Amino acid sequence: MQPLPTTKPIVLVTGAGGQLGQCLQTLVSQTPHLPYGFVFLSSSQLNLTCPEQVEAVIQQLKPYAVINCAAYTQVDNAENEPEAAYFTNATGVAYLARECAHCNALLLHISTDFVFDGCQNTPYSEDHPANPKGMYARSKFEGEHLALRFNPHTLIIRTSWLYSPYGKNFVKTMLRLGLERSELRVVYDQTGSPTYAPDLAIALVHILGFREQIQEGQIYHYANSGIASWYDLAVETLSLAGIACAVVPIQTHEYPTPAQRPHYSVLDTQKIRSHFNLFIPYWRHSLQSCIAHL
Repeated sequence: MQPLPTTKPIVLVTGAGGQLGQCLQTLVSQTPHLPYGFVFLSSSQLNLTCPEQVEAVIQQLKPYAVINCAAYTQVDNAENEPEAAYFTNATGVAYLARECAHCNALLLHISTDFVFDGCQNTPYSEDHPANPKGMYARSKFEGEHLALRFNPHTLIIRTSWLYSPYGKNFVKTMLRLGLERSELRVVYDQTGSPTYAPDLAIALVHILGFREQIQEGQIYHYANSGIASWYDLAVETLSLAGIACAVVPIQTHEYPTPAQRPHYSVLDTQKIRSHFNLFIPYWRHSLQSCIAHL
C-alpha cells in the first residue's frame, strides 16, 4: 500500500467489494468536502483472517475509524462450513478490533438481525437477549462479543434485509425472476425490516462525526422504518418496477432452507435515532429510490 496523500483523518472501509462497501464508495465519491480520507479495501485486498496482514494495514494507516463491512454472509453454506463462517465473522473481527484498539480507532462493526431467534412479536431492542440459530448467526453474535471485548471504542450496528443496486440481494433477484417467470412463490410468514444499503451508508458516515463523544462500546440497530414480509417486499418491488408477475404467498415450511431464519426480526431503531439525531426513511420510499437507480 502506497503512502496516502492526505492530512485528513483516515477512515478504513473493509469488505469494500460488498453491497454496503460499494454504497459507501458511491456516497463518498458524490459527497465533496468530507472531513475524512477514505481508504476502501476489498476482502481480497485485506483478509481479516490473516492477523499479520491486518496488523500491517492498521499500523500503516493508523485510521481514525474503521467501518467493517467484511463478513461471511452465505447463511445456508455456513451450516456446512462453520469454520469458514466463524473465522471471518468472529476470529477475523477479533484481529481487527485488537489492532483498532492499539491505535485508538473507532470500530463500526456491521452485524445482523439473525442474532435473535424470532420468537418475539414486537421490535427487538438492543438490550433484548440474543439467541442466534444456525452457524452464520452464531458466528456473527460471537463477532459482536469479540469486537466489544478487544476494542472499547466499538459500535455494533445490527441491520437487516439489506439490498441495494449492487451485488446479489432479494430485490434484484425478484426483478430478474419477475421478468423470467409468470408466477413467484414467496414466503409471507417471515417479518422484518428491509434496509436500503445507501441509507445505512449515510448513517454510518454521519455517526463518524460523533467519534470524540464515544467513550464506550455500544450496540445499535439500524433498519428502514416500517415492517414487511418477504412477500410484501416482493409485491412492492414488482409493482414499482411495473412487472406483471403474480406473487403467491407461501409458508416457510414450503420453502425449506438448511439454516433456520427468524420468523420475526424487526429491529427497534429508537436508540440510534435519538443518540445520533438520525432520520431513517420508510422502507417503501427507499425501495422506490432503489428501483429508480437500477
